[in-house]
Amino acid sequence: MFLERVLCRNFRNFDEIIIDLNKNLNIFLGQNGQGKTNFLEAIYLMATTNSHRSSISSELIKWEEEESLVQLLLKRREGKMKLAMRLDNSGRKIEINDNQLSKVSELLGYLNAVLFSPEDLKLVKEGPAHRREFIDLEISQVSRYYGHLLNKYDHILKQRNNLLKSIRENRNNTSQEMLSVWDQQLATIGSKIILKRLEVIDKLKILARLSQRKITAGREELEIEYEISLNNFSKNLGEAELRNLFLDNLVSKRDQEIKRGYTVIGPHRDDLILKVNEMDLRKYGSQGQQRTAALALKLAELEFMKSETGEYPVLLLDDVFSELDNLRRKALLNVIADKIQTIITATDGENLTGIKNNSYNIYQVEKGKIKRVS
Repeated sequence: MFLERVLCRNFRNFDEIIIDLNKNLNIFLGQNGQGKTNFLEAIYLMATTNSHRSSISSELIKWEEEESLVQLLLKRREGKMKLAMRLDNSGRKIEINDNQLSKVSELLGYLNAVLFSPEDLKLVKEGPAHRREFIDLEISQVSRYYGHLLNKYDHILKQRNNLLKSIRENRNNTSQEMLSVWDQQLATIGSKIILKRLEVIDKLKILARLSQRKITAGREELEIEYEISLNNFSKNLGEAELRNLFLDNLVSKRDQEIKRGYTVIGPHRDDLILKVNEMDLRKYGSQGQQRTAALALKLAELEFMKSETGEYPVLLLDDVFSELDNLRRKALLNVIADKIQTIITATDGENLTGIKNNSYNIYQVEKGKIKRVS
């Protein structure tokens, strides 16, 4: 798949831009704060329905404007389509080929995109939330049903946590009976999420291991393990068995959860453990090893989406070449050469030597204006 055209109106610092893209490589050059990342953000928003920088829709609308529009012309194997998102103070409205959808989540799966930015080092060295977000976004782009499960789980979790706080304050027996109802729902949906994560991680770990070997010339082995918060978990459990185990864990943790006022087990508490040559990267890895692992995960994400959809996603690289050494830069350039539509942002072209693409466009970004240059 590839993007033919991107329109942004009153989005971040853009008045209106209409950019025709090369199906292979597109390089956006400009100083910091000019709008390069805003352009990538608009595309990523259309792929995932979320900004990677803000959860507040109003922050995406240009200052003193009432609404904004992002519109894409996308080419997939089955043909061309037009995707649009309108944002105002009331929320977001989605259109596909000029037909309005009832839910924003219905946009998932039309455009697949992988974003890699310097902040992705958090994926390796910071808390579990970053790694859960990574795996959940990846699965949601190829499975709209999984995105539905996540939304349902989050709703149940909030209701259950509110009830736990109420029980802690009032010690109401009726409320405790109601807790069993939420337990059943949480275990049912949570088990489905865990099983899908395990299925995807089994595929991803092979792809990430291969990427790590390529980048390091075979010197490093990357391992990915799913760390689950349920006691007595075994990978060979079926859905019904996992659901019963989930319920048993909730019952055993009930006093602790009432005391704390929140749910202490479930997929919202799980983590991915990343190891290189059997060493925990988060605790003991050097910055170079952490960068390599983050890159290997992103390359694995590309291949995973290709295997699931039959097409490579669009790759968004936000000022990462200045963060990578020659070895990692070369590995990335080899991957993207003439087979993946890639959009790169950089402050200058110094770190982009070695590009192997036969065809590419260069754009200059300044004060919210973008123009193609030779």
